[in-house]
Amino acid sequence: MKHSLVCTLRVLSLAFVLTSVGAQAQAPIQGTQVPGFYRLAVGDYEVTALFDGYNDLSPKLLQGMSQSQIRALLARRSIESPGVQTAFNAFLINTGKQLILVDTGAGQCIGATAGQLPANMLAAGYKPEQVDAILITHLHLDHVCGLVDNQQQPVFANATVYAAQAEADFWLDPQALAKAPEAAKGFFKIAQNSTAPYIAAGRFKTFAPDQSPLPGTVEAKLAAGHTPGSTTYRFTSQGQSILFMGDLVHNLAVQFPHPEVSIGFDVDHTQAIKSRDQVFSAAAKSKTWVTAAHLPFPGIGHISAVGKQFEWVPVEYGPYKRAANVPLIE
Repeated sequence: MKHSLVCTLRVLSLAFVLTSVGAQAQAPIQGTQVPGFYRLAVGDYEVTALFDGYNDLSPKLLQGMSQSQIRALLARRSIESPGVQTAFNAFLINTGKQLILVDTGAGQCIGATAGQLPANMLAAGYKPEQVDAILITHLHLDHVCGLVDNQQQPVFANATVYAAQAEADFWLDPQALAKAPEAAKGFFKIAQNSTAPYIAAGRFKTFAPDQSPLPGTVEAKLAAGHTPGSTTYRFTSQGQSILFMGDLVHNLAVQFPHPEVSIGFDVDHTQAIKSRDQVFSAAAKSKTWVTAAHLPFPGIGHISAVGKQFEWVPVEYGPYKRAANVPLIE
């Protein structure tokens, strides 16, 4: 009887231990992604990619090839469900003297899948009020809506916003809004509403083609086509450069091997294709760092040329600065 009781107690004790271990091993699902920022050193400059969010684009927006060809290319690089996930990337450049933001994301304009830029900026160690200047590649909503909050108040309290004169003339002229097709009027209103508080405060400035908005700090080049004033920005430090090319490309699976494919958002398809080919060719030749607003986050990499086609070589995750004289393992 005593032996039986001891055995029973041992079995119950073991069961309790196993149950306790099992319970302790059960961890709750976290259900959140890591903060959306990525850092890269370019000479003495610190570049931080910021993820604002995403939307899904229909393959039907891509034009210049048959839909069967486009879908075959997409199937090799991405899953179309229900559309092609397209990132909203913005970029901070800390020169040591200024904190400069290139584009601001879609903000509150498209709903729950965007508007993450301020939180990710904080996670990256910066505050919106620290931004000195904002360079806008073009005035589409997914680049300017992040300028204001849902009360149409400035998110960047101390920043001056810069855009190409041709871009401002196209989007911000009241006469342009009046003449715009009914289906496009909303895009003009968003551009005007997003920039309005900065204009009212005297903190919105324009620049002529190929004129630098920040002389001595950044080089600006007109790359028209997607919009009339689409602009690329190049920063150089200690012999290293990084080019911010905005919306010259929307899809890596299609538009790198086939730069002749345009997208429905292009104002001038022929010019957009020409600008893309020119910028891609120059970037591939110079081997400079390149960023894009809609490539998979962080949207930083290099472009290589393969005949008349191109390839996107994304940045590899690694240290902020590579160690010198790392031994090669052979």
